[in-house]
Amino acid sequence: MSRANENKIILGIETSCDETAAAVLKAPNRVLSNVVSSQVKIHSVYGGVVPELASRHHLKNIVPVVEKALSDANITLDDVDCIAVTQGPGLIGALVVGLSFAKAISATRKLPLVGVNHVHAHLHAIYLEHPSCPFPHIGVIVSGGHTSIYIVRDAIQYELLGQTRDDAAGEAFDKVAKVLGLPYPGGPIISKLAEKGDRTRFAFPRARLAETPYDFSFSGLKTAVINTIRKIKNAGQDVPTEDVAASFEEAVVEVIVDKAIRAAQEYSLDTIVLSGGVAANKRLRDALETEAQRRKIQFLVPSPLLCTDNAAMVASLGLEMLKRGITIDSAADAYSRAL
Repeated sequence: MSRANENKIILGIETSCDETAAAVLKAPNRVLSNVVSSQVKIHSVYGGVVPELASRHHLKNIVPVVEKALSDANITLDDVDCIAVTQGPGLIGALVVGLSFAKAISATRKLPLVGVNHVHAHLHAIYLEHPSCPFPHIGVIVSGGHTSIYIVRDAIQYELLGQTRDDAAGEAFDKVAKVLGLPYPGGPIISKLAEKGDRTRFAFPRARLAETPYDFSFSGLKTAVINTIRKIKNAGQDVPTEDVAASFEEAVVEVIVDKAIRAAQEYSLDTIVLSGGVAANKRLRDALETEAQRRKIQFLVPSPLLCTDNAAMVASLGLEMLKRGITIDSAADAYSRAL
């Protein structure tokens, strides 16, 4: 079925890590359904995502998840005009499941196929709720696998200013939580504990990278926190978990906020958009909003459901790419690292 761009219906598929997701979007940005099947309980036993298990469960879940997305949207595949699928970056085995499934639908239904960059999709999530978000603006992605700052030039043009050199913020949260004896994923638990802790109790380091001021490095912070915990335990003392959590979280938040504000000021941009799974962190949202307001910078962030990995953002970016004729064919490969 062929429709003008303003009426097209896009089926989005996302399998980059441990969420199997599908969504239906009607142009320009109306989300008809957004289904996410999480594997958190499966991987929590191991303290982190096990790639082979993730791939197996994507294979198990992808058909029912896509069927539910279509059902929730009250449509069938006959109504779909395009398939948008995450092509990378992510876990290669997980990506292959989603990409192969999307290729099969595209081939049998003779539908155009768009391969979406997962990181760029996070940048695009804001338009589902704030379609008038201005260009250009600063886009900050903070998630389990990515911590990056971009200048977002338009709907599909992004200039990378900086990214993590080692652990992403979400990874640092998970690793600190593990040493504290907390379950996976660590971010929400540390954030909750931090609300009751003293953020000044421990002077954990903030990485300042003079030569690449917009790059991030959380490895040293993670190591400092882990060493502090071990020293306390070796001294036979109880670890003040809430204070450690609060001081650690504050160190992460301060660095992200400082770099985001600096980028907005240096490039004379008056809007900052925060996205990615860790964007659901209340302390980060509040701190960045407060600092932005002080400098009369507009601050925007998607709702929590659109911050985490989801297929609505994939479908949204896919539509913009389709408008520009950017598609892939059956020979396209998944890619594990950002291109």
